[in-house]
Amino acid sequence: MIAWRSLQSEVLKVKTTRLWWILALVLFGYVAFIAALLAGLFGGLGDQLAADPDAPQLPAGTLPPIVYSVATAIGYVFPVLLGALATTGEFRHQTLTPTFLATPRRNVVLGAKVTVGLLVGAFFGVVALVGSMGLGAPILAATGVDPVLDDPDTWALAARIVLAMAIWAALGVGLGVLVPNQVAVIVIVLAFTQFLEPILRLGASIWDWTAQLGRFLPGAASDALVGSSIFTSLGGASAGTTVAPLDWWQGGLVLAAYAAVLVVIGAVTTWRRDVT
Repeated sequence: MIAWRSLQSEVLKVKTTRLWWILALVLFGYVAFIAALLAGLFGGLGDQLAADPDAPQLPAGTLPPIVYSVATAIGYVFPVLLGALATTGEFRHQTLTPTFLATPRRNVVLGAKVTVGLLVGAFFGVVALVGSMGLGAPILAATGVDPVLDDPDTWALAARIVLAMAIWAALGVGLGVLVPNQVAVIVIVLAFTQFLEPILRLGASIWDWTAQLGRFLPGAASDALVGSSIFTSLGGASAGTTVAPLDWWQGGLVLAAYAAVLVVIGAVTTWRRDVT
């Protein structure tokens, strides 16, 4: 059972650093810019792009969800970094020592850290949605595209975006527990999310049997959970495979499994070591 004082302590640790709001501001600006760019490009130039067979094409009716899902498609790295850095920072600055002295049950501390990671990740999801929907919807409307804000499916998409961002933050916490070196964890996060996984997903889309495996990569699972992504929409149209993505609940379970595995492995290895 997670002690209330441990939760309060973890919330205080996040609030008393500048990391969370700096990442949140960068997330908002980044997502808002890309959402506005996509909405303006595919909304304003829709007819011209449709007439050009060499231009990137989007399936009809999918533009608003794609614009809104930019929140996770490109923004998921921010909750991962927050969760990882919030954890590795404690190893680096030795703040875990007084924490473990106050709460000797380390599993309670870890449970509180994961719980707060989920909450902060959900908050990041809301921030990202404010950027993607707040700027993307007006631009879509201005270019003659219905932003479908009155459609329940749009808000179901928004809820899944918040859920995905929460799970990504928990995954970051697990990674930070498993790899307590702050520099190493930053390199791992950036290298995997920005280079390795995109290459793996692109390579997996060549054949059906590799596409079956590619569906279970973390980013692909996240896209399946959300139900829309600029990468799957454009990539799926150009790929030669007929493999359908996971259902949204399957994607959520796969992504949650990655987070759980990292947390459990870290808990039975690094988390048990002496931090003094």
